[in-house]
Amino acid sequence: MKDNLKNEYNAAFDLIDRNLKNYAEKIAFVDDNTSITYKELFINIQKVSHIFLDLGLKKGDKVILCAYDSIYYPICFLGAIWSGIIPICINTMLPKKDIKYMIEDSESNAVITSPDLLNTFKIIKEEINEKFLIICDSNINEKYLSIQNLLKTNKNKVIKPAITYENDVCFWLYSSGSTGSPKGTLHIHKNIISTANTYAREVLNISSSDICFSAAKLFFAYGLGNALTFPMSVGATSILISSRPTPDLVASVINNHNVTLFFGVPTLYAAILNSHTNSVNFESLRLSISAGEALPAHLCDKWKSLTNTNVLDGIGSTEMLHIFISNRIDELTPGASGRPVSGYEARLISDTGDTILENNEIGELEIKGPSSAISYWNKPEKSKITFRGKWTKTGDKYIKDENGIYTYCGRADDMMKVSGQYVSPFEVEAALQSHDSVLEAAVVSNRDKDDLIKPKAYIVLNNGYKADKGLELELTNYVKSKLTPFKYPRWYEFIKELPKTATGKIQRFKLRKDD
Repeated sequence: MKDNLKNEYNAAFDLIDRNLKNYAEKIAFVDDNTSITYKELFINIQKVSHIFLDLGLKKGDKVILCAYDSIYYPICFLGAIWSGIIPICINTMLPKKDIKYMIEDSESNAVITSPDLLNTFKIIKEEINEKFLIICDSNINEKYLSIQNLLKTNKNKVIKPAITYENDVCFWLYSSGSTGSPKGTLHIHKNIISTANTYAREVLNISSSDICFSAAKLFFAYGLGNALTFPMSVGATSILISSRPTPDLVASVINNHNVTLFFGVPTLYAAILNSHTNSVNFESLRLSISAGEALPAHLCDKWKSLTNTNVLDGIGSTEMLHIFISNRIDELTPGASGRPVSGYEARLISDTGDTILENNEIGELEIKGPSSAISYWNKPEKSKITFRGKWTKTGDKYIKDENGIYTYCGRADDMMKVSGQYVSPFEVEAALQSHDSVLEAAVVSNRDKDDLIKPKAYIVLNNGYKADKGLELELTNYVKSKLTPFKYPRWYEFIKELPKTATGKIQRFKLRKDD
């Protein structure tokens, strides 16, 4: 496609049209209960478009999509885009206050949800007295509209995709609200296929023969690419599960469906490796992918031993839609994020924000590439800070070596200076987690009696280990042997679980004391 503001392009039409000739009868999606071919998907996308229009929705309206992963999710997501309606994907695990905020903030005209979540939206509707339409994805009872029932009664009418352009707003994702209110992140039509044309093709070598399974759900930027955009870009098959991806469930799905591409997050890889899945074969896997946070090197090695396949670690964001720095099949650096994906450029900026750093200097990562969001909704100041011309600020601290390999050091607000030198919490955590006793670790800054910053470690132990002073001393000496000695934790606190986001990222800010 030419870079032209007037280049007509509808992302939903592109994703479905490219599969109708060669893959019409091929299974596109499999969920807990059923499956759907690409031809059936095409028919149902048009039906949903009719349904939306019949319900009074029109081009430019916004629809909240807060539902569990099933075949109805891609039908509704793509059906909205087909009609020129803007779907807004939000996390099903969010508390009511955040969902309420997003409905009010986005000024959405309708909500599509799952029966188990219906009550939350009924309460919100009563609280804010707004006239937004509530639709269930699957059947609940005759009292409520459901996509499942409406699809059965709606006739197979041909409806042309709405006339949209590649730079028109296509869909929204809400970024994490861990450091403030959630931010509606606006993506345009051409963004959705650009990640497939870069990362999926170049790094994953995805093809129609692949069977994809993403533990990250469709409402995440990472999951949306893994489970929808990537497979649909080449006529592959995607496995969708509605429930939480436990180690046993992941192993079962991979083996029962002969999954070839598995997408997870570091905490899930750690949980699987710590579970009793060693007896399960993963023979169908050709490649595994990790994102969300940096994957410690020892987990890469253990996963290779368990599955006989490599796991590619990478870094992405809601703002950039998917992974933009990644390891490669033929260039693996365990413990590092790798190098920029083709089509993307990266740079590291000094704390003052005005200097581009050289190799082996820690700086804040900025990225430039074809999938960047255009802005945050209704947040001009935050947009100005994050979207700096063609460059997007990530909020992550990285270091680049002389070979162009980027290594994660932590979120900018998680970094600490000890004895005048930067300490990456992730570096210390990775060292701790390579010890046999440690299942998970989080390292944050803490002040000593002299009011100086030092690292403190929160530890979740593996089964069979007991917290005591002897273990603390052993961990201290172990970290000193792995890293520059001043980086070792001065304090240890043993806890049952770490606070995390729905994506599995450690919420270190909840562990930090006021600096």
